[in-house]
Amino acid sequence: MQFGEELLKHTRTVLWSWGVAVQVQKPCRGGEEVEFDVDLVLIQVMRWTLEIAPAAKRLFSFLKDADEIPVNNPKLKAHAIKVFKMTCEAAIQLRERGEVVVSGSTLKYLGSVHLQKGIVAPHFEVVKEALLRTVEKGAGEKWCEEMKGAWSEAYDQLSAAIQAEMAKEAAEAQAEVTQAAETQP
Repeated sequence: MQFGEELLKHTRTVLWSWGVAVQVQKPCRGGEEVEFDVDLVLIQVMRWTLEIAPAAKRLFSFLKDADEIPVNNPKLKAHAIKVFKMTCEAAIQLRERGEVVVSGSTLKYLGSVHLQKGIVAPHFEVVKEALLRTVEKGAGEKWCEEMKGAWSEAYDQLSAAIQAEMAKEAAEAQAEVTQAAETQP
């Protein structure tokens, strides 16, 4: 299989499994089926993040003063949605461009926020694991290594772009400090 075909396959797998993960059907009375609560799926990402790395709680402003994960917290939901959405977009970009390209202002913002919060490479791995566990739970019996690989590749490419921007911003800040020190008598 050629590289482009592999990317197309990965993109389809990510998008299909996202649909499966958030539209899991649960039986209820009378044999009817109802949609699984999307909010609970999104909050599960945060639960697993904190299960894997409890100290990560301090990195999220919306969790700092909470004893447990606030289910109805709009900032938490917005953050989880961004992680899922950007990972799906990364899969599409991998198919279309062969690389992940986050718009300049969005990438600059993400790099800046993650740098200010003290996020480091292992933190990205924790969120990746939580994301994979969430999609696996949502996909149920449909979960497979192909699905895991597709989500992993999309997330890895996205996190690499953010981390590269963080490194760039850190280098620029260090250059400013160095320059300021050199100009002082």
